[in-house]
Amino acid sequence: MARRCSESTGLRELVERRLKGSQPGGDPLLPWISGLSDKQSQRLRKILPSRLSRAAVLVPLVDRPDGMTVLLTQRASHMKKHAGQISFPGGRIESGDMGPLDAALRETREEIGIDPEFVSPVGYLNDHLVITGYLVTPAVAFVKPGFRLSMDETEVADVFEVPLDFILDPSNHVRRERSFAGLTFGVYDIPFEQRNIWGATAGMLMSLYNALIEP
Repeated sequence: MARRCSESTGLRELVERRLKGSQPGGDPLLPWISGLSDKQSQRLRKILPSRLSRAAVLVPLVDRPDGMTVLLTQRASHMKKHAGQISFPGGRIESGDMGPLDAALRETREEIGIDPEFVSPVGYLNDHLVITGYLVTPAVAFVKPGFRLSMDETEVADVFEVPLDFILDPSNHVRRERSFAGLTFGVYDIPFEQRNIWGATAGMLMSLYNALIEP
C-alpha cells in the first residue's frame, strides 16, 4: 500500500508540474496534423467547417489511495450522436458559462453528479478538433474520492475508471490507420478490459500522455 501511495503522489506531482500554467487553446489541428503531410493538412482545413461549435470536457483524475485513475463515461446507446462511445463528461459551452472550465464542471455535474467541491483544476490540454464540427477544450482536474455518482441516464449508460499508469504505458496504445475525406492518417485506440477507447477520447488521452511523458 505504501508503494502505491508513493506512486500516486509521484503521478500527482508529475501532472501538476507538466500542466502548471497551461491555458485553454493551442493548435486545434494538432491531433490530425501529427499523422498528415503539409499538403494533407491544408486539404483538411478546407474540408472542415469554417465555424466550429465550442465544447469542453473534464479529464477527471481520481486521486485514489491505491493509485490515480482516469474517470470515463460510456454514452447511452440511444443517443443520436456517438451512441455507446467512451467519452469524458462534458458538452457544448453555453452563453452562461464563464469559460471552458466552467462548462466542463457544469456538464460533469449534470451528467454524472460530481459536485465541483470535489474537483481541483490543474490545467488544460490542447484543443481537439472533432470531425462532427466541434472544437473541444479538455480541462484536467484532480477529483477527491468520496463523491457520489448520479448518472443522467438520457446521456450516460455507465461510468468507469482506468488506472492512469495504464494510460501512460505505451504498450497499451494500439496504432491504426483511419480514412476521412480521402485522407489516410494514424490514430490510436486504447483497449481496456472489455472496452475500446477510441476517437476523440483516445486522442485526448494521447495528448495527456504526450504532455506528461515527452521530455
